[in-house]
Amino acid sequence: ERFGISIPDQVVIMFHCGSRGFGHQVATDYLQQFLKVMESRYRIKILDRELACAPFDSPEGRAYFAAMKCGLNMSFANRQVILHRIREVFSQILGRPAEELGLRMVYDVAHNTAKLESHSINGEKKKLLVHRKGSTRAFGPGMEGLPARYRETGQPVIIGGSMETGSYLLAGVPTGAETFFSTAHGSGRTMSRTKARKMWRGEKLQREMEQRGIYVRTASWSGLAEEAGGAYKDIDEVVQASEQAGISKPVVRFLPVGNVKG
Repeated sequence: ERFGISIPDQVVIMFHCGSRGFGHQVATDYLQQFLKVMESRYRIKILDRELACAPFDSPEGRAYFAAMKCGLNMSFANRQVILHRIREVFSQILGRPAEELGLRMVYDVAHNTAKLESHSINGEKKKLLVHRKGSTRAFGPGMEGLPARYRETGQPVIIGGSMETGSYLLAGVPTGAETFFSTAHGSGRTMSRTKARKMWRGEKLQREMEQRGIYVRTASWSGLAEEAGGAYKDIDEVVQASEQAGISKPVVRFLPVGNVKG
């Protein structure tokens, strides 16, 4: 109830996007800069070029951190614009203000980040730079940085499944310290998008989903094929593993009724 989801058959809207090409370009540009100075200036050696880095307090490190935060800000702004349009459309179609319809944001979270946070290491509280790549922050109850309304419950954690199988809303737990209060951001793929396009046909997938009561709109058939439920891991097993590991707990499971694939 604290998350605002308490009515049987309640409709919930979930969407997934970020800073798109801007964030990717930031990463590409700074990886190239790090490769130029990493070994010659900072004596850092790596096994994989994709792990290029620089000390946090170096000019290159500080510049990247600032640029990355710009990418994060853009992703949050992007999602707010989309949320605004969703509220407008529902209000227009149903003829009621968005506030009356209860179209309130539950939570917005990014899953490709590096953030300065306070964590306990061997009993000593330290400020750390926590990298989360494909990982969602899952702060437990009472932690610094949580909005007041979620201080008692722990942070809402959005775990995406697939267009066919549904998704979950979880909550952070006090036992999540071993992963720096981080958990999965989704079920994860079992195969590449290329392989999924070879195994499924978008037109057929749409018909099959609509026969099961799942409405689908897509900008391209190949794009829809990439998102077939069989291309993803079992969301229930992923959530169960997360709970058993003590890094988050399930709150509610969402079943798909409509999908839009860009």
